[in-house]
Amino acid sequence: MPHVMEVCTMALPVKATKTIDARGSFCPGPLMELIGYIRTAPVGEVIEVLSTDTGSRTDIPHWTQKAGHEFIGVESRGDHDAIIVRKTH
Repeated sequence: MPHVMEVCTMALPVKATKTIDARGSFCPGPLMELIGYIRTAPVGEVIEVLSTDTGSRTDIPHWTQKAGHEFIGVESRGDHDAIIVRKTH
């Protein structure tokens, strides 16, 4: 059974250096926007994906782990989530 990612209700301790606003985009849009950006992002970049698509809160963390990047967390912000990842390679 896949590991279920928890949604954080408090502010995450890491500040993003790049925001991808994918609100209003449906699956797999937010993930595809992240993949497109992370290919050219510098190693160490902290990326925040804003998404209204509820599937993003599990799709993005699973892809991040599979791709070998660091999943930092998901923060619920009322009408959307902020999913935070760090590029590691």
